[in-house]
Amino acid sequence: MFDFRLKVFYTVARRLNFTKAAQELYITQPSVTKHIKEIENYYQTKLFDRNGTKIKLTKAGTILFRHTEQLFKIYRNIDLDLDSLKHDNKGTLHLGVSTTIAQYVLPSYLAAFKEQFPDISIKLTTQNTDNIEALLLDHKIDMGIIEGYSKRRNLNYLAFAKDEIVLCTHINNNLVKTSSITLNSIGKLPLITREQGSGTLEVIHNALSKANFNLSHLNIELVLESTESIKNYLLNSKAFAFLSIHSIYKELLNKEMKIIDIKDFEIERHFYLVNEQGQTETLPLIFQRFLLTHSQR
Repeated sequence: MFDFRLKVFYTVARRLNFTKAAQELYITQPSVTKHIKEIENYYQTKLFDRNGTKIKLTKAGTILFRHTEQLFKIYRNIDLDLDSLKHDNKGTLHLGVSTTIAQYVLPSYLAAFKEQFPDISIKLTTQNTDNIEALLLDHKIDMGIIEGYSKRRNLNYLAFAKDEIVLCTHINNNLVKTSSITLNSIGKLPLITREQGSGTLEVIHNALSKANFNLSHLNIELVLESTESIKNYLLNSKAFAFLSIHSIYKELLNKEMKIIDIKDFEIERHFYLVNEQGQTETLPLIFQRFLLTHSQR
């Protein structure tokens, strides 16, 4: 319904990267550039300032970004409100949610969902990714929301939000005296990790393996079964951990923790909605549509 060129602009403005925007939109980078040029020609103004490979919004670009954000929110609400008229929105929805999402990402979505669908009750089960998938296959939950992506047979995975996993530690930890290190250097650091079966651990291992880092070189000091336990340990030690950026916002804001950049290495991932292939139940589909229309993928 809305102009695709505005969606291209909106994606570039959020990502501040033409290549990543092209990947997200499943189009080529020249196509992204073409759409941006067409909008700039239409409004007779520059939307981005370019400095080598880095870009930032101009004043005009900031204004357009603010309006497109409001516009897309209206479109999302139109789609959801009209779609909700087709269904009897009552009953109980059984959700299985992996721990990081349950603690740091989902609560705001749940509050908005309950405001729009007050007659739908939600029963929440929190487990690691492996357990959530098992519960789904055993028909003990209606839908899962997970951090990993194991591609189990008979399950359907749909990305709904992006996340970044960062290396972090206590703000006063001087074991690393610079704000940036090389990938090979992490083998010297005492690391705290999640347990086997954790979606976060799976994503970290996959990213390190793709970067040709030997996982046996990791110096694992301790394995803990929750992000909160890891954060509390970090705040009382000289250890390090790979954690979701969502999980440490408060600690970064309060200057309790810091991020250590790893040169030429980053871990980006999606959070996934997961359900059984061919699922037709109404309540999971309503919740799925709600998340997809309220998140920025």
